[in-house]
Amino acid sequence: MNKKSSIKESIAVLVVLLAILGILIIGFHLTPHIPILIVFMGLLFYGKFRGFSWDDIHAGIVQGITPGIIPILIFLLIGVLVASWILAGTIPTIMVYGFQLISIRFFLPTAFLVCTIVGITVGSSFTTISTIGIAFLGIGHLLGFSDAMTTGAVVSGAFLGNNCSPLSDTTNLAAGIGGVNLFDHIAAMRYTDLPAFIVSLILYTLLGQNSHSADLSNITGMIDKMEASFWISPWTLIPLVILFGGAIKKIPAIPTLLVGSSAAVVLAFIHQKITIQKVADILMNGYLAQTSDEKLNTLLSRGGIMSMLGSASLILLALALGGLLIKYEIVGTIVQTLREKMDRPSRLIGFTALSSIGINLIVGEQYLSIILPGETFKGSFEQTGLRKTYLTRTLADAGAAVNSLVPWGVSGTFIMGTMKVSALQYLPFAYFPLFAPIFTIIIGFLLNKKIKLDK
Repeated sequence: MNKKSSIKESIAVLVVLLAILGILIIGFHLTPHIPILIVFMGLLFYGKFRGFSWDDIHAGIVQGITPGIIPILIFLLIGVLVASWILAGTIPTIMVYGFQLISIRFFLPTAFLVCTIVGITVGSSFTTISTIGIAFLGIGHLLGFSDAMTTGAVVSGAFLGNNCSPLSDTTNLAAGIGGVNLFDHIAAMRYTDLPAFIVSLILYTLLGQNSHSADLSNITGMIDKMEASFWISPWTLIPLVILFGGAIKKIPAIPTLLVGSSAAVVLAFIHQKITIQKVADILMNGYLAQTSDEKLNTLLSRGGIMSMLGSASLILLALALGGLLIKYEIVGTIVQTLREKMDRPSRLIGFTALSSIGINLIVGEQYLSIILPGETFKGSFEQTGLRKTYLTRTLADAGAAVNSLVPWGVSGTFIMGTMKVSALQYLPFAYFPLFAPIFTIIIGFLLNKKIKLDK
């Protein structure tokens, strides 16, 4: 039996796959784990029917999961970081200082701008969301903003910063795939990311004008309760300084997260009478806030390794599913067929963007959404006479940024696990990931004239 699927069969498989996921997740409001497991099971036996051996199928699963090992480990360490930062008072201190500095009317655009700056500085959307993002979530909740709105602003800023940071792994990957200078790639991002930034900033400003119902006397009470229950001091910001220092020195995420968490634990031992057994329990199961206010308890009871296991398991299932789609050459068949239609800039940029978005939806892995379309369409960009930065910019906007909107994607899963907000809830407010690929595609239509290759 011929193992290679035809283009029609490949499209049919993907349509059925996405239909099942859409019906179960959106229609029946199921968490993504079981729908993905159902689709994975069906795809498993489809491969056997197509003539693949169990060894081939297992190899596809392993190949799919392998790129997710480091992200999963980072997820677990971020769970430790969040728990330790609440224990030490780092996140409560950021919240208290934030209450004192942030205008209620401009809270959403401020959250967007600050997360953008932090994202550029640390080069990691995950780190930005799990630290500053959680603090903004707490501030926004107490100011009367919905968690979905705040999460949308945080996600937009974090991924805009990630796209524009020379320290970002996805930014370096996109530039590397296209074979362009890193800073040339970042400079080219201004044609799409700057308009997306301006539109997002305007929308957050408008959205924030009438979306809050804060009682300032209650805010003062919240600050008093946090000061009574946590160590609110500039000293607790030492772990944050360490995090920024590690980013500036280009130290990888894993050692930076470990040192940042260790510093927070040391501060907790210095300031509190706490046993090593209690600290170990908090790092494993998360911090359980016990203030006199239930809202604060809900907001600051989070973190720990256990809190990230649900996200880790979802990523494993999604990557295993993606591994099978790649092993069966379903994704490859469709992408290669699209490549044959590239006869003008608008089609080339549009199909590349749609391929990245499609791989995000099907595979859920941001690195593959950059690598597969990048390697496939790189030659077409050269033949069409388009500068390589058009390719790398498209991969960044439609690959890395869009991954944050996919409920079963690596980034979407992480955001839901960290912020405790469903992807379908924050998606309408995550303006930057929504507008960046749109501006990318629009530029393609503006380029329907022959452009000399800039070598």
